[in-house]
Amino acid sequence: MQTFWEDVDRHLVRYGGTFTREIIDSASGSFLFTEDGRRILDFTSGQMSAILGHSHPRIVATVQRQIANLDHLFSGMLSRPVVDLARRLAGTLPASLQKVQLLTTGAESNEAALRMAKLVTGKHEVVAFARSWHGMTAGAAAATYSAGRKGYGPVSGNFAIPVPSGDWLAQLDLAFDLIDAQSVGSLAACIVEPILSSGGILEPPLGYFTALQAKCHERGMLLIFDEAQTGLCRTGTWYAFERDGVVPDILTLSKTLGAGLPLAAVVTSAEIEAEAHARGYLFFTTHVSDPLVAAVGNTVLDVLVEDRLDERAVKLGAHLRTGLDDIAARHDLVTDVRGRGLLVGVEIGDESLHTPITRKCLELGLHMNIVQTPGMGGVFRIAPALTTTEEELELGLSILDEAIGSTSA
Repeated sequence: MQTFWEDVDRHLVRYGGTFTREIIDSASGSFLFTEDGRRILDFTSGQMSAILGHSHPRIVATVQRQIANLDHLFSGMLSRPVVDLARRLAGTLPASLQKVQLLTTGAESNEAALRMAKLVTGKHEVVAFARSWHGMTAGAAAATYSAGRKGYGPVSGNFAIPVPSGDWLAQLDLAFDLIDAQSVGSLAACIVEPILSSGGILEPPLGYFTALQAKCHERGMLLIFDEAQTGLCRTGTWYAFERDGVVPDILTLSKTLGAGLPLAAVVTSAEIEAEAHARGYLFFTTHVSDPLVAAVGNTVLDVLVEDRLDERAVKLGAHLRTGLDDIAARHDLVTDVRGRGLLVGVEIGDESLHTPITRKCLELGLHMNIVQTPGMGGVFRIAPALTTTEEELELGLSILDEAIGSTSA
C-alpha cells in the first residue's frame, strides 16, 4: 500500500483537491469495496452518475455483448444502438426536442450546445448562473462560475446572473439590465442547471425559468438546460424542467445517461438542427455516436422504464428527506435540507467542521461529497443510486447522524 501512494505522489497529476486515501478494488450496487476489505456506502453514485448502482447486471451484460460485437466506429458511421437511443430519448421529451447528438461527457455536450447556439444565432455572448458548473472544456468552463476561473487567462463574452433569492423577479430584471449594459449586442445563449448542484443544491422557485426564458427570447437568445445530474428520473420526474413546464431550446444530458459510463447527449429541435447544419455545424469527435455506450444508454432506458425508477425516486426521496429532517431537528449544526427526489443537499453551518464530518463519514463507511468552494456554503450533496434500498438509506442516515454528532461534540 505504501508503494501505491508513493506512485500516486510521484506520477499522478492532481486535478482538483486531494485524493481520497482509499484504494478502491471493486464496487457492487450501492457499495464500494477497498483493497483492504472495507465496505463503503456510496452516497454520491460515483461522480453523481451511477443511477443504477455499480455493476448493474443488465449493464454488465450489455457491455459484454456489445463489446464482443461492435464497440467503436469511424465517427461518420452509424449503428443501430445509436439511432435507437436517439429515437427513444426523443420519445421521453416534449415533441419539439427530437434531434440528438451522442457524445461522451457533460463538458463535451455543453461545449457542443454552446457552439450550436452561437452558430445558429450568429452571436457569441453567453449567460450563466454565478454558482454554475458546466464543465472544464473552453466554452463550458467560460460559463462555469462556482470554481476554476482564476489563473487561466482572459474570458470574454460571458456574463453571470445571481442565483434567485428574495424578490427574484426584480433581481432577474436587474441582472438583465446589467447584461444589456455590458453586452456588445451579441447575446447568443443562456445555459443553466434546473437544480444547481456544485452551487449547493439550489433550486430556483417555480416561475423563475418561465421568466428567464422570456428574457432570453426577447433578446434572440437560446435557452440551454444542463441536466447532467438532474436528468433521467433522479429528481422524481424524467427531467427536472418538467416541474416548470418550460421547454428549453437545447437540452444536454450526461452523467445519468450512461449510468456511470461516458455517454452524453445534446438534444434540440429540428429547426435549430437544420439551421446549424445549413451554417456548417462542426462537432466531429473521436467518440461521437459510439455504439458501445449507446447500447448502454438503451439499457439504462429499459431499466428506468421497466423498474419505474421515477416513482422509486419519489418514494426513496421522501424517505431520505424525512431522515435528514430528523437529523436537522437534532443537530443545530445542520442549517438547511433541500433538493428534490434523490438529489438532496444538507447544509452545515460551521465551516471548520466540513472536512472533519466528511472524514468521519468515510471512517464509518459512508462516502459523502461536500461543496467547499469559498462562498458556496458547506453543503453535502447526497445522490444515491435510484436502485438503493430503504435499508441502505437508513444505514447512510445513521452514519451521517453519528458523524455530525461526534464531530460537533
